[in-house]
Amino acid sequence: MRPILFAAPLTLLAAACSQGTTEQAPPPADAPAPTTLGGVDLSQPLRALGTEPFWSVEITKDAMVYTGVDRDEQRAGNPQPVVQGTTAVYTAATDDGTAMVVTLIATECSDGMSDRLYPLTAKVELGEVSLTGCAASQAFLNSQPAP
Repeated sequence: MRPILFAAPLTLLAAACSQGTTEQAPPPADAPAPTTLGGVDLSQPLRALGTEPFWSVEITKDAMVYTGVDRDEQRAGNPQPVVQGTTAVYTAATDDGTAMVVTLIATECSDGMSDRLYPLTAKVELGEVSLTGCAASQAFLNSQPAP
């Protein structure tokens, strides 16, 4: 009887070890994870803006469009952001070859002219020009009273 008693604990131990080995399927490769920064969904339309001089950059899924009171409109494709920690950087060239870099930082921002607080700080480099301002999703901006 001793061999039977010795074999029974080994069988129970093997059964206990094999119970927790269910495999989990990896996430689908073609389904990108939503990218957020400071609570802002970067896959949705965004707007960066600043004052003195007044300027804005509209960021949609296909394009980035700079408009300002002192420059002609500049248009570039949207390369999708590189997100690292609390920063997202969009780097592209405009239709005329000018470098456009839009950096969004997950820090609250005030435009300095209204009581509105934006969830992101924005830095825009358009060729040799550097601008600073704020940014938010277009949905956020549409839901706020006009400054």
